[in-house]
Amino acid sequence: MKLISDTITLSTNGERELVDVTAQARRVVHASGVLEGICSLYAHGATAALMIQENDDPNIGIDVVDCLDRLVPKGVWRHDRIDGNGASHIQAGIIGPSETVPIRGGKLDLSTWQNVFFCELDGPRRQRTVAVTIVGT
Repeated sequence: MKLISDTITLSTNGERELVDVTAQARRVVHASGVLEGICSLYAHGATAALMIQENDDPNIGIDVVDCLDRLVPKGVWRHDRIDGNGASHIQAGIIGPSETVPIRGGKLDLSTWQNVFFCELDGPRRQRTVAVTIVGT
C-alpha cells in the first residue's frame, strides 16, 4: 500500500469563481504510480472549497456562484463587521473543503462530464493550495 502526499498550488482572478484543478490532480495521480485506490483533495482556507461539477459548459461555474450569492448574500452577517467576508465563510462551509475520487487503472475515475473544481469564494488570491493525498496500490 502506498501513501502519497502532494500539493496543488493555484492563483485565482475573481472574487468568486470555480477553477478547474482536474489536470493538476491527474498529474499527481500519474506521478504516484498508484493503479487502484483513492485520491483525496482538501482545499486550504476557510473561504475556499472543492466541488465535482460538469466540465463542459462554462456557465455552470457562473450559475453555481450566482446560486450561492442568492442563497447566502453578502453584507448581512455578523462576521461582516470584522472583515466583510461572512458570506464567503458560510458558502465554503456549505460546499465543503474536500472531495475524494476513486483511482481505477491509474486514472481518476471521473465520468465524462465531471471535473474537480476549486471554489474561490473570497478572492482574488495570489496563492491558494489544495492538499492531495493518494492511498492505493
